[in-house]
Amino acid sequence: MKKTLLVLSALAIGFSAAAKLPAPSEEAKAKAAEAAAKTAHGNKVADFQLCKSREKVAAHYYKTNGKGKAAPAATPACADPGAYKPAETTAAAPAAAPAAAPVGAKPAAAPAKKG
Repeated sequence: MKKTLLVLSALAIGFSAAAKLPAPSEEAKAKAAEAAAKTAHGNKVADFQLCKSREKVAAHYYKTNGKGKAAPAATPACADPGAYKPAETTAAAPAAAPAAAPVGAKPAAAPAKKG
C-alpha cells in the first residue's frame, strides 16, 4: 500500500512539474533538429558499416566453407552515406536579403507616358 501511494505521489509531482515547463525557444528547437540530424546520419553510417561487415563475412564463408552450396540471393548494395553535412543555418538568410530603403527616402518616379 505504501509503495503504491509513493508511486502515485511521484507521478503526480512529475506531471505537475512537466506541465509548468515553458515552450522551447527557436534556438533550442534548432539545436534539437541538428542533434536529430546528426543521430540519423550516425545511424546510416552504422547501417553501412554493418552491411559491409556482413558482406565480408559472407564472402569469407563462401570462400572457405561454401563449396558446393547454392549461391546467396542477390542483396542490394551497401549505400555509403558519406560525410555529415550540417544543415544551412537560417540565420544567414536574413543577412543576405537586400537592404530596405531608408524611411525618409522617396521612391523613384515612374516616367510619364506620352500620348
